[in-house]
Amino acid sequence: MLDTLTFLMGKLLLLLAHVKLSSLLMAPLRKGQVPDPDPVPAQRSHHHHQQVTQPEAPAPVRFSRGDLLEVPRTLFTHFGIYLGDGRVAHLIPDILPALTADRRRIREMVTNTRLLLGVLSKRASVRVDSVEDFAYGAGILTNAMDRAVRRGPLPEEEVARRAERLVGSVPYSLLWNNCEHFVTYCRYGTAESLQTDQFCERLKTLIQDQRMVVMTALLGLVSMWYLGVTLNTTIPALLIPFTLWMAS
Repeated sequence: MLDTLTFLMGKLLLLLAHVKLSSLLMAPLRKGQVPDPDPVPAQRSHHHHQQVTQPEAPAPVRFSRGDLLEVPRTLFTHFGIYLGDGRVAHLIPDILPALTADRRRIREMVTNTRLLLGVLSKRASVRVDSVEDFAYGAGILTNAMDRAVRRGPLPEEEVARRAERLVGSVPYSLLWNNCEHFVTYCRYGTAESLQTDQFCERLKTLIQDQRMVVMTALLGLVSMWYLGVTLNTTIPALLIPFTLWMAS
């Protein structure tokens, strides 16, 4: 019996000690104060808030006067010379200078119709536009052609001055006087076009392929069978395969 009472008293004292210790650890709340359910996470949140910073805006691309800029297009690459102050000189096909002397209309962005008619009529102009209008939303490569051209670039100021002297109407040729000829003349002193060289090399390979002779001959026979044997169908059907055969 004594042992049982001793055991129960020990348990009671242990329970009272635990309750007293818990009450001492909990700070009393003032009237109207709402208890903080988790003070430690709040400290962590505050620390995290201090570490989070707004992402920095990317630094604008810096170009130097005389840089050769190039932007990819759907079928080709367009080139220009940077003049400074956000301005680019570039050669672009344009029919409008041949139709009007209104400089305000000519300075407007060249539409696809103006460009196509300029290509067909072989008319172009070297014009100065902003970097944004020149790029037309595409990425810009800077002086990438320096690694492909054998000759080194001229001094930057000379490059820019050459481009400025050519501003205005110029003749245009898709293969022999395009925007790439313009920038290579300005930057390297000699007008050339790597795109034209690549096209001519591919055309040469195509002509030298004797399978093209057979294909054009078959197409000629099909046209003669479908349209009838006339002078307009017979001459091309014979002349084109013969020309390709002699050139291959």
